[in-house]
Amino acid sequence: VQLQASGGGSVQAGGSLKLSCEDPGRTFKGYDMGWFRQAPGKEREFVAAINWSGSRTEYTDSVKGRFTISRDDAENTVFLQMNKLQPDDTAIYYCAAQNVLGRPITRPSSYDYWGQGTQVTVSS
Repeated sequence: VQLQASGGGSVQAGGSLKLSCEDPGRTFKGYDMGWFRQAPGKEREFVAAINWSGSRTEYTDSVKGRFTISRDDAENTVFLQMNKLQPDDTAIYYCAAQNVLGRPITRPSSYDYWGQGTQVTVSS
């Protein structure tokens, strides 16, 4: 699995960005997919996740109501729509994948495959 994250950029507070994560070489079917972020000097933290069937999503409290994770298995792409962005959302965003049943989808340690990250910068 080789994940490619894209869609990052620089926006002002209140703006929106849509991140994409894809693997052109294989399907995401059967994989839980997650988005994580890491700000300078901080540990990588969970942002959002969607389970393998798309029936369940999870969000960290700080992004609930603002971010939406979705998946399009036909296009082998997972999205993170980010609205009402705030300066605290500034970080490198990583997508991740895993396909072992029973692992918590909110934990970075559950994921076996990671993308290279895409920078999101929100100015006040």
